[in-house]
Amino acid sequence: MVFESLGVTDRGLRRHHNEDQFLIRDDLTLFVVADGMGGHAAGEVAADLAVREVERVVETTRDYEDATWPSDWDPHLTLNANRLVRAIVSAHRRVTGAVDVDTGLRGMGATIVAALIDNDERQLTVAHVGDSRAYLYHNNASELITSDHSWVREQVVAGLLSEEAARNHPLKNVVTRALGGTQEPAVDIVERKLEVDDLLLLCSDGLTTMLSDQEINVALGRGRDLKGIAQQMVREANRKGGVDNITIILARALP
Repeated sequence: MVFESLGVTDRGLRRHHNEDQFLIRDDLTLFVVADGMGGHAAGEVAADLAVREVERVVETTRDYEDATWPSDWDPHLTLNANRLVRAIVSAHRRVTGAVDVDTGLRGMGATIVAALIDNDERQLTVAHVGDSRAYLYHNNASELITSDHSWVREQVVAGLLSEEAARNHPLKNVVTRALGGTQEPAVDIVERKLEVDDLLLLCSDGLTTMLSDQEINVALGRGRDLKGIAQQMVREANRKGGVDNITIILARALP
């Protein structure tokens, strides 16, 4: 299975600089979006460290298919799931280690969503921490395949907030898991079988704060031009206020 992919990032209208980072490695079929937190340059540093560490770990474990798995890997997870879990946990340690070295970076962190695809098995593996998201557009409909690690999402799941109230809640940006800080975050994994023409979207919350799931569904169905789809989503997010940095990766499975 072959993929065409594209990534874009935009500062938005309210932020003075862009703290998002993204990575596309078509040779690894690895796609990553990280959203930095901490203000000034610190959030950008955290996001960059996280993306580069995920890339490093995934690249160094690419030949583990034919090797004995490390003893700390989970035998109940697939190879790619274990690779992403290790990569994201290592990214967390890289961020916290940077803070230990430079106290001026104290308080920085990042959310992250990463996708790794097994081309032979046509299997998508997504791992995430925080409220950066992954959607899969399949058979003319999109599915949100991650669940935000945020205070408002927990209230929605508990039945204490409606989806609409959560979108406009003043605490909507409060995450309950992130890279950085004293507690090592649990990494959520979701896997899906892929078919030709399936379209994967990874994005930071600068997109999903502005656009509803329905609006994202409509955007993903606008033809085959990935650049046009991404640019239209960025324009629409900015038209609605552009309160945060906006980062998008699109990857489509080709025949």
